[in-house]
Amino acid sequence: MAQEPLQTRVERVLGGIINPRLSQDIVAAGMVKDLRVDDAGAVSLNILLTREDPGSLVREARKAVRAIPGVTSVTVNVTSPAADQARTQARAAGVPPPPTPIEQPNLGRVLAISSGKGGVGKSTVSANLAVALAEAGARVGLMDGDIYGPNIPRMMGVDRKPEVHEGKIQPLSGHGVKLMSLGFLVERDAPAIWRGPIIMKIIQQFLRDVDWGELDYFLVDLPPGTGDAQLSLAQSIQLRGALIVTTPQEMAVGDSLRGAKMFERVSVPVIGVVENMSYFVCPHCNERTDVFLSGGGKRLADELGVPLIGQVPLQAQMANLADAGRPIVAAEPQSPAAIALRDIAGRVAAILAARAD
Repeated sequence: MAQEPLQTRVERVLGGIINPRLSQDIVAAGMVKDLRVDDAGAVSLNILLTREDPGSLVREARKAVRAIPGVTSVTVNVTSPAADQARTQARAAGVPPPPTPIEQPNLGRVLAISSGKGGVGKSTVSANLAVALAEAGARVGLMDGDIYGPNIPRMMGVDRKPEVHEGKIQPLSGHGVKLMSLGFLVERDAPAIWRGPIIMKIIQQFLRDVDWGELDYFLVDLPPGTGDAQLSLAQSIQLRGALIVTTPQEMAVGDSLRGAKMFERVSVPVIGVVENMSYFVCPHCNERTDVFLSGGGKRLADELGVPLIGQVPLQAQMANLADAGRPIVAAEPQSPAAIALRDIAGRVAAILAARAD
């Protein structure tokens, strides 16, 4: 008796995966789109997932398909029903649809670090989280997605041109973290006057043309706001989540809220909020003082329905250390800010592990 075609077997296996929210299998529910099986046994498919659907469905689908005899590889792209509908409408109108985010398993858990406005210490948080994760034994990459104001080279104490081997850009390294930034490639005083398509091309090149190797965590330090860099990243790669950095003031919180809502619109879950410059601890008497209005980070987290992952205090010399390329977690590991940032890194790692597909 002739064996069933591989595509038929894949469809049947996927039809056995039940979405508990709908009490229906994912094929019958219309959650499986663009299923393709080539002659070599490579399977690719899109799964439409809402915020209410369990992320474990993706893991179940990948595991079930991978176990089918004859399947050589499985690529599962996750998108939202709204994004799929927009793509369908664009095709019907003859408009080229936005690219489908791809998976790059070698990058590990991909996290965007964002803020609604500049000056809240987003790059400082990004650099220190990367160093803290690396010190804990993880393989970490940090991509400077701030095309207009790349600060990661200075903060990580690295300033040289990357090499290119066999068509791949070799990331630089600082404090045990693999690094890539536009700051390594252009002159320090060169103005970044680029439109959206150029920004998207740079983001994609940093993702696909850099030899990142095998990583456990891939952090992306984004520019403030909700512009081309954020959208390009969300359209280029499957993000495990976004971390929002704010300060306690209401103006910063309001801007950060808009930034968080942007990620929700493109189906990227916000995993939590970090409140930077939260308070000041006197180095002489250990008294805590709220320099700014307190509670902004907690109010933002509550409005988004996500945890306040941590609060980072103001600390003397922290900015000077950053300018000297010495992240506080490495330069003064027992200081209040370093302890807070290391604790935040541990909580971020735990949240991303719980969301693993």
